[in-house]
Amino acid sequence: MRKEATNPPMTAGRAPVSVRVAGHFGEWLQGRIGSGGPLVLVTVACPALGVTACRLGDGPLEVQQAREVLSLARARDFLARIGAPPGVFRLRAEMPPGGGAGVSTAALVALAGAVGQGGAALAAACLAVEGASDPLMLPQPDAVLWAPREGQVVTPVAPLPLVEVVGGFRGAPQVTDPADLDFPDVADLVARLARPCDAATLGQLASESARRCTVLRGPADDPCAALAADLGALGYLRAHTGSARGLIFAPGTVPPGAEAALARAGLTGVLRFRTGHTA
Repeated sequence: MRKEATNPPMTAGRAPVSVRVAGHFGEWLQGRIGSGGPLVLVTVACPALGVTACRLGDGPLEVQQAREVLSLARARDFLARIGAPPGVFRLRAEMPPGGGAGVSTAALVALAGAVGQGGAALAAACLAVEGASDPLMLPQPDAVLWAPREGQVVTPVAPLPLVEVVGGFRGAPQVTDPADLDFPDVADLVARLARPCDAATLGQLASESARRCTVLRGPADDPCAALAADLGALGYLRAHTGSARGLIFAPGTVPPGAEAALARAGLTGVLRFRTGHTA
């Protein structure tokens, strides 16, 4: 826990405000539009993981958290940028830092929600504080092609089909470097995702984006392609920065033992969730 003061005064008669913001789980695609073009992504919305912020009372800024996902300095900067007063906050994250599951952006958006603010207008403050941002302040973060280094929507994408993801985290945490633009060209994948697609096509697109990223950025021993083939998945996805990895299935087709197979391959925090605009 990081804090500035001990036992700050609480606000009499005011119930604590608690807000949960869902994270994401890697990306359907991420890369440059052209070899030197802007970096863009389509995020994988993940209702199973999130960050909850609770405003406990007034006083000097204090952020209580079991493991630090948001520094005191970053929280102070963010609250000042959105015109919110300091106070006593508690943060609870359901995903690891550096996992590629949006913990830092989710923490900021949840913090804003705990002081009664929300919506797309938060993107500028998130970007200013983080240097790069996920679209978790949007009502449907997976409905847009997003420029993470500019913190803005490039264009809407076609509605995504409902799929089931079985995934987990593998490897060391990897914190996003806002200056990192070393990503493959995905202009062709972006163009295809502009049109409606079925679950099988989405699995193919995600797999190709993940494959290109792994070829360029590693790790060389990523097991997802082999796991997808062994388990009959439609494809696989990854955090293009971070340790999240997942297999994509049509709803209701996950084979028995899929979670155990991921655990044997070295994935931790194994989970299953449905995502898509009808999830």
